[in-house]
Amino acid sequence: MELLTPTHWKDYELLDCGDFEKLERFGKYITIRPEPQAVWAKIYTDKDWEKQAHIRFIPKSSSSGEWKKLKPMPDQWDIQYPVKGGKDTDHIVFRLGLTSFKHVGVFPEQACNWDVITTHMSKLNKPKFLNLFAYTGGASIAAKAAGADVTHVDSIRQVVTWANENMQKSNLDNIRWMVDDALKFVKKEIRRGNMYQGIILDPPAFGHGPNGEKWKLEDNIAEMMDSVLQIVHPEKHLLILNAYSLGFSAMVPENLLRPFANKHKSGLSIGELYLQAKSGVKLPLGVWGRLEK
Repeated sequence: MELLTPTHWKDYELLDCGDFEKLERFGKYITIRPEPQAVWAKIYTDKDWEKQAHIRFIPKSSSSGEWKKLKPMPDQWDIQYPVKGGKDTDHIVFRLGLTSFKHVGVFPEQACNWDVITTHMSKLNKPKFLNLFAYTGGASIAAKAAGADVTHVDSIRQVVTWANENMQKSNLDNIRWMVDDALKFVKKEIRRGNMYQGIILDPPAFGHGPNGEKWKLEDNIAEMMDSVLQIVHPEKHLLILNAYSLGFSAMVPENLLRPFANKHKSGLSIGELYLQAKSGVKLPLGVWGRLEK
């Protein structure tokens, strides 16, 4: 099992985490946000956190809250991520913003997957790449930077618009944007006979499609993977399944991907994503499984 963490991102840093919160630097600005995985005590003192932070997220319910500014800072700002092995750009630009549901527009631990995507896709000639539950497009832009023909699927129109903005800021174009339920989209691709050399999916624990379709990871992931594996090109492929869910083991993606790996003689690897804090602690942020051929 592999433990992966970003190692070369100057614009992002996890400073500390504990007591169900995390202290992070995005570019020039430092945030305090809730983190359910951080069940241990903070390394730095509360005074240290308050002294460093520009802003803190205050939860008001299980799904929303508000930001309290501790120092002057903008509501929106940009950060960059250096692309490894890109053909069409050497960096991804993310426009960050303060949302009512604690996110700022990027999941930093996913940078490990962006590196794998650009490395793998750059070896192929115009591969087709599909990003499901695609959020603000980090994986989509990484694949596009590597020369792939990219389709980006998310159920929230505002998030797809945000991803489009990130693509433009990264000086790229021609990503195919789809506002759709991920499972419905994949089933349509099966009927159309479309196949992909690259697929990544990062499904949430809970979610809804654009027409109110309900998603619960434990209930729906088996059907989703059964469908997704039908559109993976059997000869040349990269598939990454992420699962951020409290209590999920890396053996879950392994069991879901093993039959395909055996049938098509794919390389199968599993592991965890984490962020290494400057204070010394490690923050686990989900498990993953990967097929490569």
